[in-house]
Amino acid sequence: MILVTPRLRLRPWREEDRDAFAALAADPEVMRDLGGPLDRAGSDAKLDRYRAAFDRHGFCRWAVESPAGEFLGYAGIMPLGPDHPLGPSVEIGWRLARHAWGRGYATEAAGAALADGFDRLGLADILAYTAPDNLRSQAVMARLRLQRDPSRDFTATYDGAAWHGLVWAARPG
Repeated sequence: MILVTPRLRLRPWREEDRDAFAALAADPEVMRDLGGPLDRAGSDAKLDRYRAAFDRHGFCRWAVESPAGEFLGYAGIMPLGPDHPLGPSVEIGWRLARHAWGRGYATEAAGAALADGFDRLGLADILAYTAPDNLRSQAVMARLRLQRDPSRDFTATYDGAAWHGLVWAARPG
């Protein structure tokens, strides 16, 4: 299964994606809002979670690449479990390599993933969340026409530190 947009392909992960994914996850600027870079073991574990989600649910964060096959990052939806502060739900997210920033790829890829979630999967609600200072992600959410939902904002503790999440929601149509 592959999602195609005018400038991108979103596809399931392959074993040969591990090095590019690890380079993305090791970039301090790319990972600034996610607690910092991941080592190779952390990167491999995250990629394994994405691949397992696709096998289990038929959706995940997709690998995003150019039509020529250049790895640009990832975008897609993931299930949130009952232990997440938002409870069982589906969340959209994206992460692009720095060389792909500022070109509208995050909006294009996330838009394709949202459409897939609503059209193919029949989801009624897809959430997005980010930190208050992550203005780049908030701008993508605005371009995607997600609706801010302050009633769902949450605070969680990650690695001993409190993290505040601002929540947006997308609905079909």
